[in-house]
Amino acid sequence: MKKLITLLVITTIFCSCNTNHEKKEKKEEKKISSRDYSITKNNSYNDLFLDSGDVVKYIADNAIPDSISRRITSFYNARNYEYAWFSSDGLSEQAMGFSSLLNFTGDTTSKQKKLESEMDDLMADTNLQVSEKDKSIRNIEMLLTQKLIEYSLSNFEKGYVKRKELERFIPYKKQDPIQLADSLINKKHKDDKYFSDINVPYKLLSGELTKYVDIAKNGGWPALGDIHTKDFKMNKTSPSVLVMKKILMTTGDIPSIDTTEIFDSSLENGIKNFQKRFGFTPDGKLNNKLIAEMNVPAIDRVKQILINMNRMRWLPQEPEGRLIEVNIPAFILHVFNGKDTVFSMPVVVGKEGHNTTLFSDLMTTIVFSPYWNVPPSIVKKEIVPGMDSDENYLADHNMEITGQQGGLPVVRQKPGPENSLGKVKFLFPNSFNIYLHDTPAKGLFNKDVRAYSHGCIRLADAEKLADYLLQNNDHWTPEKISAAMNSGNEQDVELKEPVPVFITYYTAWVDQNGQLNFRNDLYGHDQNVAEKMFTK
Repeated sequence: MKKLITLLVITTIFCSCNTNHEKKEKKEEKKISSRDYSITKNNSYNDLFLDSGDVVKYIADNAIPDSISRRITSFYNARNYEYAWFSSDGLSEQAMGFSSLLNFTGDTTSKQKKLESEMDDLMADTNLQVSEKDKSIRNIEMLLTQKLIEYSLSNFEKGYVKRKELERFIPYKKQDPIQLADSLINKKHKDDKYFSDINVPYKLLSGELTKYVDIAKNGGWPALGDIHTKDFKMNKTSPSVLVMKKILMTTGDIPSIDTTEIFDSSLENGIKNFQKRFGFTPDGKLNNKLIAEMNVPAIDRVKQILINMNRMRWLPQEPEGRLIEVNIPAFILHVFNGKDTVFSMPVVVGKEGHNTTLFSDLMTTIVFSPYWNVPPSIVKKEIVPGMDSDENYLADHNMEITGQQGGLPVVRQKPGPENSLGKVKFLFPNSFNIYLHDTPAKGLFNKDVRAYSHGCIRLADAEKLADYLLQNNDHWTPEKISAAMNSGNEQDVELKEPVPVFITYYTAWVDQNGQLNFRNDLYGHDQNVAEKMFTK
């Protein structure tokens, strides 16, 4: 009898263990998304696809632990093994955004340094073409996905970024913009934890998404069409005036109902507010560019907001300490200390064809009274032709030849008041040879559109930035900084603590005053993303 009882106990324990094991296995299976076969090359965001066996091999070759490997598998199942970080024409915008975020973490392991170097090389290759057969690209693709999962587990407070939500951080197929917006607006979580709670810019912009979706669903605003600007003068009456008032009432630039056809102070103030939000000088006067912005349909603004919300996923979560952010379409630089904006200033960025690259790195050095080492491309296109037509070209531009390289003279411009870099430059070493610097051409900062450089970023008040960055260095008083800037002798100063610099591209955001801002798509990045992200 005792043997029988013992056998029953053992059997019960064994069955219980098996049952628990099966429950655990089923629970784990639930944590892996089903493969979404609805995603094809005809509707996918990116046009490259992995073989599922490549993912299995990557996991095995790199001995990735189950907790991460399951998420990698789930991530690619949700995309039907579509690439997340590459398309056939190169790196996706999300790859550049996430790469900037990874750089910000300060990971100095050899594996991370190698990835940074590889990403820099890929971003610097303006003619990059990607093939599914390229093994090195495949490995970088899966490594970035692994890094994304590891980053989310380490940096996002538990519960605020669900596994399935992380799998949708990167667009996966063309969607109707209203349906996509509704899925974000109407999302409900039982634990009441949302990504927007840990990303303030994203949350503010998502609030505006709700407003603009409602506007689009209700037919948008009327088209202004072809108008005569002469009708828009104080106290003049015109049907076009009422149309414009309807537009500005819909967007909230005119806060109260106004159904008159008279150009009055209400309309003038509404135009000024619209101008501020769109980066124009707020003078209350119409021009063709302003009219074109007013004629953009509401559905296109919904798309623009969605594209920029996606970009804001790659912002660091409430960073501590000092941080510099440059927003290219807004032609503005912000200096932050934690959550607080210390100051902002206008900047000049790269003109079309000389785009300022989107990336992040650490500012390490200030150079007073700098030489300008003229890039070979500028030497070839501008300096050599100038020398050929004028024997005094170099002397007139305070330049000198220091050698020969690749069949071209090596040219540098000496320090001085006319130096193209002005009196100071700020270095954050990168593969793109981009830095912040002063400029003698101050008049450009009075323009609304400030895209004139060869890629570097010119500052309206470089001395103010130098004073701020060296404020905790007793040796470098404002007086000594000014003297060094005007000495004519190049001098390097290492920062005691490197400062992160983010070069970003936001064409829609909510400012400190709670105003929704839009900017022109300077480099066509919005257009490229929209073609991949939305159904027509």
